[in-house]
Amino acid sequence: MSRSSTRPSSAYPSRSGTPSLRDVVHGVMKIFHHEKESEAHQIFRQQVGHQPKPALGLPQTINPDEETVPGIEHPGSTGVIYCSDRAIANGFNYANSHEWANLGQGAPEVGPIPNAPPRPENIPLPEDSLEYAPTTGVKALREAVANLYNDNYRKGKASQYTYENVCIVPGGRAGLSRVAAVIGDVYCSYQVPDYTAYDQVLSAFKRLVPVPTALDPKNKYRLDIEQTKKDIQTQGLAVVIASNPRNPTGQVIAGKELKDLVSLSRENTTIILDEFYSWYIYPDSEKDIGKSISSAEYVEDVNSDSVVIIDGLTKNWRLPGWRVCWVIGPKNLITALSQSGSFLDGGANHPMQLAALPLLEPGRVKIEKMALQRHFKAKRDHVLKRLHALHLDVDVPPQATFYVWLNLEKLPSPLNNGLTFFEELLKEQTIVIPGIFFDINPAHRRNLFNSPCHHYVRLSFGPPMEDLDKGLDAIGRVIANARQGGTRKMGHSYKKSLESNSGVNI
Repeated sequence: MSRSSTRPSSAYPSRSGTPSLRDVVHGVMKIFHHEKESEAHQIFRQQVGHQPKPALGLPQTINPDEETVPGIEHPGSTGVIYCSDRAIANGFNYANSHEWANLGQGAPEVGPIPNAPPRPENIPLPEDSLEYAPTTGVKALREAVANLYNDNYRKGKASQYTYENVCIVPGGRAGLSRVAAVIGDVYCSYQVPDYTAYDQVLSAFKRLVPVPTALDPKNKYRLDIEQTKKDIQTQGLAVVIASNPRNPTGQVIAGKELKDLVSLSRENTTIILDEFYSWYIYPDSEKDIGKSISSAEYVEDVNSDSVVIIDGLTKNWRLPGWRVCWVIGPKNLITALSQSGSFLDGGANHPMQLAALPLLEPGRVKIEKMALQRHFKAKRDHVLKRLHALHLDVDVPPQATFYVWLNLEKLPSPLNNGLTFFEELLKEQTIVIPGIFFDINPAHRRNLFNSPCHHYVRLSFGPPMEDLDKGLDAIGRVIANARQGGTRKMGHSYKKSLESNSGVNI
C-alpha cells in the first residue's frame, strides 16, 4: 500500500478543531527510507554482534573501542537483552525498576493473583539436594512431569509418557541449546516472526541450515501445514521449529491444525515445539476456562513420533527465576540430551527441582490454570481497550500468550518503525521490544527497513496492571507530543550510554 499523502487522516481524528496528528507533522517530519538514515538503527548496528554480515563469510568489522580476543565471534543479543541494555543507558536499573514500565520483559507477574494457589515462600534444603543432580534431572520430577502430561493430554491413550521421556533443563534456552546440539546436518524450517532466541540458536549451531517461512498477517499469521508438508518433500526439511502458542503474535495452532502438524513427525521430520505459553489461552466461553494446549494430545506413540516439547515453570507457573524447565520426547532423544547437557550446562538446580514437585500435582495445576486465564484475559482486554482509545487498534488481536503484536504503520515517520518508537519510549521510562528482533534472520544481511517486522513492536501484558497503565500512559504521551509539536524532535539525540547525554552523531 502506498504511504502517500492520500492516506486518510481519520486514524487520528481531530477533536474540537485540534489539527490531526498527520496535519501537524505534514511537511516537517523526516521520512527514513534506509537504516543508515536512522539514529536508532545505527545505535543497534554499532553494538558488536549486530553488524550486517558481509558476503563471502568475511569477519565482522571490529569495534575499534574494544579489545579483541582471537577466535571469538559475538553472536548478538536477544531482543530483551538489547532493550534492557539500552534502557540502562537511559537510567534504568533493577534497583529502581518499578519507576519504569517494563512492557518488554517476556515474563509474567510473579506475585499472587486472584483465586490462585499460594505462592511458594520457602525452599527446603535437604542435605542430599546439595549434591549434583543427574543431567536428565531428578527422577521424581521427571515422573511428575510425565504424569501431568498424561493426565492433561493423554487420558485413554495406549501410549503414555514415563520419566524416560522427560529431561529436566535449567531454562528454556538451555533446553533449546541441548536439542540443537544433538541435531545433525539438516535443513531446519522456522517462521518469521517468532521467538528471538531462535536467531542465536540457528546462528550458533551451524549444522542447522535455516529455511525461513514468512507468516502473513492477512492470514492471521497461520502456519500453512499443507505448504509445510510440500516443503518437507521438495526441500528435504528434517526439522521444523516453532513456538506454540506463538510469540510474538499471540496466535495459537490448535485443534485439527495442531493435529496435522504433529502428523508430520511421522513423515521423517522432527517437530520441535516451544510450548511455554500453553496455559495462556483465552477462550470466549467460560466453560472452556482451564483448558490448555499441547502437541502431546496428538502424539500417537511417545517413542516413535518425533515430537519434541519444551516447557517449564517459567511462564505457566510464573516462576521465571527458578530456571526449572523440561524437554519431552522419545526415549532415545532424552539419552542424547543427557549427553549434550553434560558439556553445555551440567543440569538444573537440585533443590529447586525438589521444590517443584508439589506444584505439578494435577489438582493444583487445574486451579492455577483457571486463575491465570481469567486474570490475564482481563489484562489483555484492558490493554486492547486502552490501545483502541489511542487509535492504535491491533490488526490481529492475541488469542494466547501475554503479548500484543502492535503495527505502527499508521503513525508518522519516524515513529512508525519499531526501533525509533522504542527509543522514544525510553525517554518516558518505558520499555517495549522492537519487531525486528522477531525477524529470525541468522545471516544478518537484510536492510532492517526491509524486514516484515520493521513497523512492529511487541508489548507484554505480563506485568501487573499498574505497570501496564504506566506504560500505556507513556505511549499516549509520545503520540500526544507528536500531535501537538510534530516529530521534528523525534528520531535523534538518543543516549548511547549513561555518560553520553548528547546522543550520537550520525
